[in-house]
Amino acid sequence: MRIDRIELFHVAMPLIYPWRTAYGEDSAIHSVLCRMSSGSVSGWGESAPFAAPCYSPECAGGLFLVARDWLAPALIGQDLTSGDDLQQHIAMFKGNPFAKAALDTAWWSLHSRIENKPLHQLLGATRNEVPVGADFGVMDSLDELVSSVGQAIDDGFPRIKLKFRPGWDVPMLEAVRAQHPNHPIHIDCNSGYLISDLKLFQDIDRFHLAMLEQPLQHDDVLDHAELQRSVQTPVCLDESISHPRHVEQAIRLKSCQYVNIKPGRVGGLTNALAIHHRCAAAGIPCWVGGMLESATGSALCVALAMLDNFTYPADIFPSSRFYTNDLSDPPVELIRSSDGIPSVRALDVLPEPHPQRLEQLTIQRAVITATTKL
Repeated sequence: MRIDRIELFHVAMPLIYPWRTAYGEDSAIHSVLCRMSSGSVSGWGESAPFAAPCYSPECAGGLFLVARDWLAPALIGQDLTSGDDLQQHIAMFKGNPFAKAALDTAWWSLHSRIENKPLHQLLGATRNEVPVGADFGVMDSLDELVSSVGQAIDDGFPRIKLKFRPGWDVPMLEAVRAQHPNHPIHIDCNSGYLISDLKLFQDIDRFHLAMLEQPLQHDDVLDHAELQRSVQTPVCLDESISHPRHVEQAIRLKSCQYVNIKPGRVGGLTNALAIHHRCAAAGIPCWVGGMLESATGSALCVALAMLDNFTYPADIFPSSRFYTNDLSDPPVELIRSSDGIPSVRALDVLPEPHPQRLEQLTIQRAVITATTKL
């Protein structure tokens, strides 16, 4: 398909309450949406690295500039036959996976529209429904957390994820495990620790967690291999896997037993597919994560989560948990599977931004066509 027009929207989406992690706090999610057009047909992509370069080296403002000035001009006027073809056209630009993901996901959405085929089927999925877990950030009190976890378990969520950081660590786990000794739980450290904290993680083995998600530095696979050799709890890599090459290194080093795949973090759905397939071949189960995107980005994660090697319940949330009104329609909603487990279902038609909400939340906008190409 020939790419005729690319529109970029840097938006700030206010959260109902702040999202607190090991790297800080966000009161609004900064994201970049991409509308890619071929003739009269358009598709929407989204990538949400947040406002500051704390989760990764990228941020939404920088993503917008890189996509506007370099990536989009490299694609305008090109006849892109596949996601791999798109990735080759922007491969000369180093790193910047979130920026590349905005364009890559838009291409897949456009491809779905042109082929008139649901995205999850184009990706190779044979199912249209998957279970999801419940996640909890740092809260104002342990009592509030324990109560919220108990409600999630009563609601049937098959696993619980807890943000874990200095000051909200072992006592927090002790409080939750005291009330829920057997339910599947894992912690997400968001790169908040060093290999010198090894004894801490060896102590955590006693909680019999499902995994330790990204305990060490965001760009490390070597220390994670040492950690995995030294603890019984499985290590899961998240931030460390931002390209298919990184998962190859992690597999060779035996750095992890799980991999979390976020389309934004790895450069888009094209790379997410490659990582999924490589992990499947190595016997490493995966699960899909999200970045609190609008329904546009979340639906892309839902489509990806339908692939066979995504066996751990996904990080995909209903829009109402974080947003008073989702930027996009229809909003993400949970369903109940036949056995009562909270789940998400892939959509035949992907959500698109609501025009009025998009205008209200847009910080900066750019249009790239053949006449504006640098």
